[in-house]
Amino acid sequence: MKFNIRGENLEVTGSIREYVEKKISKLERYFDSTPISDVHVNLSVYNDEQRIEVTIPMTNLLLRGEVQHIDLYAAIDLVVDKLERQIRKYKTKVNRKTRQNGAAKHVFADLEKEAASVAVEDESSDIEIVRTKRFNLKPMDSEEAVLQMDMLGHAFYVFTNDVSGDTNVVYRRKDGRYGLIEPNA
Repeated sequence: MKFNIRGENLEVTGSIREYVEKKISKLERYFDSTPISDVHVNLSVYNDEQRIEVTIPMTNLLLRGEVQHIDLYAAIDLVVDKLERQIRKYKTKVNRKTRQNGAAKHVFADLEKEAASVAVEDESSDIEIVRTKRFNLKPMDSEEAVLQMDMLGHAFYVFTNDVSGDTNVVYRRKDGRYGLIEPNA
């Protein structure tokens, strides 16, 4: 892992840099081989509140954690805990899919189910919407929408553009950057 540690309103000393690298390097134990990715760490201080943002873009996974705390070292510990929870959740999901889809007895059971369902299948294979959400669109700019999306942990966010008044969508791309969808006028 290559570390990119940056400070806003804060000087990143050698001891802070060592502590951040030591703590975040502990995440490597969750992977079979050391991930080859950049670790972007942003440390900032505003009104006696220490804030750390960590982003680790990886293939098939974007780890991101943000914590505010009075003590910078406590914030570092908390953000590492948050990233560990994300990794465990992701690995559990991957392992569950592998167990469900990969085990031989499940493969044969799935084949039997598919054969049975094909035999009795009628034209009811339409798309089914299982949930509908309604919410008020808040007028904001695209940067604020990206921040809202990241705070919620979603992959996209719908909002009203405060300049044009149109409904827009920001989304997280596979490469870890962001995209904006605007309607044609």
